[in-house]
Amino acid sequence: MTNEAAITQEPRNGSRSGASAERPVISPRTEIFEKQDEVVLVAEMPGVDETTVDVTLEDDVLTISGRTSDVAPEGYRRVYAEFERGDYRRSFELSDEADAERIEASVKDGILRVRVPKAKPATRRIPVASGRGT
Repeated sequence: MTNEAAITQEPRNGSRSGASAERPVISPRTEIFEKQDEVVLVAEMPGVDETTVDVTLEDDVLTISGRTSDVAPEGYRRVYAEFERGDYRRSFELSDEADAERIEASVKDGILRVRVPKAKPATRRIPVASGRGT
C-alpha cells in the first residue's frame, strides 16, 4: 500500500457552484476517513434520502448528487427555515488503489456514507519458461 489516499477531492470553490435563482447547486460539506483497507466518505446532505441521492462513478471520478424538496411534513406548514433547498453535487477522484467494483453507499438522516474499499495488491507466482528458441 502507498501513502496516497484512495480518494481525493476535486477543488471546492465556496459552498455553491452553478447557482441559479431557481435551483442553487450546493457543494455538500464532506469528511473523508481512511483505514488500511478502505476509505469512507461522509457527506452532509440535509433533505435527501435514498430516492433523491445518486452516487456515480465515471472515469475514476466519483460524483455524489442529491435533490431536496421544499415540502413540509404532512399537517405542518413551514414558518422558519435555515436548510437551503437546492441540488447537491460534488466530485472526487479515485486513485488506482480504489476497488471500484465494491463501492457501497447508504444514506440516513441526510448523511451520505460512501465506502470505497481498497484493491488488494495482486500477488501470484509467475511461471518462467526456458529460453529455448528466443
